[in-house]
Amino acid sequence: MNHAHKRTTLLAAILAGTALVSAGCSDRHPGETAGQKLDRSADKVAAATERATKETAVVVDDAAITTKVKSAIFAEPGLKTLQINVDTKGGVVTLSGTVDTPVLKERAMEIAQHADGVRSVVDNLAIKSTG
Repeated sequence: MNHAHKRTTLLAAILAGTALVSAGCSDRHPGETAGQKLDRSADKVAAATERATKETAVVVDDAAITTKVKSAIFAEPGLKTLQINVDTKGGVVTLSGTVDTPVLKERAMEIAQHADGVRSVVDNLAIKSTG
């Protein structure tokens, strides 16, 4: 290895070490070693990754719940999926749109409430006026 390359490698190592130590300086922990700072930083990254994973799982679960409710409504005689919008957030299903009768409104709510993963149902359904 030539002399210039050795200096460049050493400089890069010093800069990387300085950056790591500086990153840990924002959180003051007297007597903490560089390794402990790295461990703490790694723990923070792991916690952030876990939170992001859980949030993604909730979104996937919500999409699955929405699909289940829409499918069940579609399979129900008298309910038209084009008239009922299904939205899910955090396991809470919101039904909106219009239905022809109070009986069909009640049935749509019942279907949504009994779908797997549903915590609660918000009723924003309107009954079509006949006049």
